[in-house]
Amino acid sequence: MSESLARLEAEAATCTNCPLYENATQTVFGAGSAQARLMLVGEQPGDEEDKQGEPFVGPAGLILRSAMDDAGIDPDETYFTNVVKHFKWKPGGGWRRLHQKPNRYEVNACLPWLEAELEALAPALIVGLGATACQAMLGPSIRVTADRGKVLDFGGYPVFITVHPSSILRAREAREEEYQQFIADLSAVKRRLRTT
Repeated sequence: MSESLARLEAEAATCTNCPLYENATQTVFGAGSAQARLMLVGEQPGDEEDKQGEPFVGPAGLILRSAMDDAGIDPDETYFTNVVKHFKWKPGGGWRRLHQKPNRYEVNACLPWLEAELEALAPALIVGLGATACQAMLGPSIRVTADRGKVLDFGGYPVFITVHPSSILRAREAREEEYQQFIADLSAVKRRLRTT
């Protein structure tokens, strides 16, 4: 990690810009190569990410990394992050913590961290994973189902729109079909990186 990213991570560790920090175990900042030309941006850390302090290490992260491998994208040359840096949850049965979608206020409170990561990293391409991430960067009119595969501008950075890998977990009957479509999206990302 570069000095500027390490400094940002240290600053974010004490972030109290919105109330989400009160129930989270820790801030989950971005991770990956400081020389990455590709940045993957999701919604927020999940339960495993909150416990481990790393992005995309839970079930959705396993699907993401598997699809990256199938598409020929090296995770060691990628930077992983989320728009929101704290896990928003509600109690489930027993010890379970159930994911809750962050609201606009919480997303906006966290957006300066993503913008600072972009400035420090200057990636050639961003992949927006899911509606929350894409709408945070590209505006509320974005619909992943309608805009999937498009590349739009966010502050001078191109953003490729696709689903969040957690949606593949929820697609029980069509899971394999959704997974193959996700690989196709990431393959398109790889081709675009070659020409950027």
